[in-house]
Amino acid sequence: MSDITVSAAIEAIYASIRNDNEELDLHMAALKSAMAREGVSEAVFETSKLAQPNRQGRKLMQAYFKKKGIAVSFA
Repeated sequence: MSDITVSAAIEAIYASIRNDNEELDLHMAALKSAMAREGVSEAVFETSKLAQPNRQGRKLMQAYFKKKGIAVSFA
């Protein structure tokens, strides 16, 4: 999993969210390492693919990811 790309890690996070956050922290760690390797400073998620695409859901996601050291924005 060390050679995973940022986009693949984001897709794994979408799948994790659909499966009741199963292994979410593992996928977040993979995303964080992929972002560092690729020089990306912010992960961009599509609002339509989120379980809770409303403002409250986005803010909750941003707060949780921020605790793990990942900056999140939405497209």
